[in-house]
Amino acid sequence: MTLRTLTFALTTVAVLGGCRGMTSDAPPIHPNLNMDYVERFEAQEANPLFADGSAMRQPVAGTVARGQLRVDGNAPFYFGRNADGSYVAEIPVEVTPALLERGQDRYDIYCTVCHGIAGDGRGIVAVGNGGVGYGFQVPSYHTDALRAREDGYIYDVIQNGVNTMASYGHEVAPADRWAIVSYIRALQQSQNATADDLPETERQRLDVANPNVRTN
Repeated sequence: MTLRTLTFALTTVAVLGGCRGMTSDAPPIHPNLNMDYVERFEAQEANPLFADGSAMRQPVAGTVARGQLRVDGNAPFYFGRNADGSYVAEIPVEVTPALLERGQDRYDIYCTVCHGIAGDGRGIVAVGNGGVGYGFQVPSYHTDALRAREDGYIYDVIQNGVNTMASYGHEVAPADRWAIVSYIRALQQSQNATADDLPETERQRLDVANPNVRTN
């Protein structure tokens, strides 16, 4: 380091150090003005640069965002429908205890307010407000009609809504939709089960605990 360079560095440090705590009425120095005064558009604002006058641009036709590819091979998972447009008959993923637990968690968050904890349509929206509800008739899952519907139908309702029920497609991811479907099926079975649905060991236990009640 030359003497001139060293002198310049020490002078700079002294000047900057002397400025600490000082006030000035002079405008601040902006070495890079475009970082403070960059031109931009707010959401929904008009932009005369484009023919449609919109600043918020749509994706280029034919492009797919990362993680959003929907091809025929995985259409049943993402849309709940087969290639011919019919509803998927059964959940296209393995139903495990972990999936059911996730489904219960998501169901409690998004569904119980209307459909109730037991899936009987007696959530706070239906029975709140002093017991008179808020003007909505919420169907119960425990009907022959809904028990007979395809799993893909329930998935589709979660994704797109039906009647007065709004779509939850933006709030609930595809995997979580199937998790909710699996839990709804568990709720239906819990309210429509017989002793024959129990393992033999459980039926024997019930026979011992309730000898006067037939379990088969």
